[in-house]
Parts: sequence; structure tokens; C-alpha cells
Amino acid sequence: MNLSINYSPAAAALYTQGKIRIDAFKVPDWQDLVAAARAICPPAVHFPLQAGSGKLNQTDWRLVDRLLAETATPYINLHLDPHGKDFPGIPLDSTHPAHKAQVFERLLEDVMVVVNRYGAERVIAENVPYQGLKGEYLRPGSEPEVISRLIEESGCGLLLDIAHARISAHAMGYSDREYLERLPTQRIRELHFAGVHSLPDGWQDHLAILPDDWNLLEWVLERIRSGVWSHPWMLAFEYGGVGSIFEWRSDPEVIASQVPRLYALVHEV
Repeated sequence: MNLSINYSPAAAALYTQGKIRIDAFKVPDWQDLVAAARAICPPAVHFPLQAGSGKLNQTDWRLVDRLLAETATPYINLHLDPHGKDFPGIPLDSTHPAHKAQVFERLLEDVMVVVNRYGAERVIAENVPYQGLKGEYLRPGSEPEVISRLIEESGCGLLLDIAHARISAHAMGYSDREYLERLPTQRIRELHFAGVHSLPDGWQDHLAILPDDWNLLEWVLERIRSGVWSHPWMLAFEYGGVGSIFEWRSDPEVIASQVPRLYALVHEV
């Protein structure tokens, strides 16, 4: 398995100085960042495609095709993120069967747009963090049975975001491991991972890794190592980045101290 980290000036500097080892930089579909990352390390593009919005017709597919051709990115990812604003009349925390069916059909319709264009074997769907009434996503989009059915019917793979799963599990009343085991773990193609912190206004991810995060990751990697779960091509450490949202989460000391341990763990699998 390979290890990547969100591209940031801090991570790039540490990499060029030989202070961290990674196999790729995870980058958004910004051509300037792809070029900056490619100058020092292979880039893996993470696309902003959203299933559930009904807006995939606005996608610049020529850009997607070009970035796939220019990088070693093996999959096209979508986020399974049905926003409440796109489903008027459905409460964020709804568990009603009719609401689940409506959300599922919209998600499947969007996923199939990408599957029909690139083939199911190249498409991966990512779970998003359901946060109850404090969040913006509808509960059905993060229900394990909905995700499992979508993966089965579309034929695509799963991009398992472990931090997102922890947040959803907490909001739904599952333990972390119970929630994860209910997902289609034999269809995992890629992993995302970062620290999850309990803050006064709720759970926050994309942060430094805490002891509970390390413990869960080691359990996940053992499930993969033992063959119970499928073997993904990459684990992305989603810490740091560019722009106002991520710059404050790009502490060089965190990167320098946590990436070596991640690299060792990932390359043992």
C-alpha cells in the first residue's frame, strides 16, 4: 500500500529536505498544484465530484480526462454527500424508508453517470461525515446499508474515509468498529485518514492524529493485512493543505512527527 499526504508548502518542504517519506502527494484538481506536486513527487488527484447534487452535468470532463492522463491517479472519486438543501422536505436525521429510497436513487443516478463514462472498475465512492442536525448531510447518505447497496448496484469501489466514518458512527449511535464492519469493506480501493477531535461545537476531522485514531488505524490495517478487508492501493493522510481552510492545519511539527509512523505502518501491509 502507498502513503500520500495532502499537498501543502510545509509538507513539500519537509519532503524535499528528506525529513519525511511518502509515495505521492494528494492534490485537488487544481492544475497549478498538480504541477507543483509533480515537480517533486508523483501527484494523486482527488476530484470534487458530488453524488446527490444532480449537478454532474456541470463537470469539466476534459479537465478530468487530462489530469487522469497526466498523473498516476488510478480512480475517479465521488463524494456521497446528499445535502439537505438539495432534498427539501427530508429532515437531516430522517430514517424513513421513503426518504432513504429517494436519497439512494439520486445517489445511484449520479454515480452511474461516472460509471457509464469511465467503467465501474475505475470509480470509487467516498463516505461523508453525517453530523446529525448540526451538519449539512442527510443521514441516509451515510447509512452503511445505503452505501453497501449503492456499491453493489453500481459496481464501483469504496473510498473509505476512516475519520468520516468515526463522525458518522458517533452521530448514529454505533461504535467506530461496528459502523466500519457494516460497510462493504471487501470493495475498499482507497483509504483516507486523519485525526478526529471532539471540540465544543462538535467533531472535527483533518487534524493531528490522537491515540484513539492510531488505535483504530492499527485495527483497520490488521483487518486488511489478514485479508478480511480488501487491500487498497493507497492511504491518504488528510492533514494540511492550501487555502484558508487548511493552512492552519499544516503544522510542520505534526507532519514531521506523524508521517514517519504512518509510512512504516502502511508499508507493513
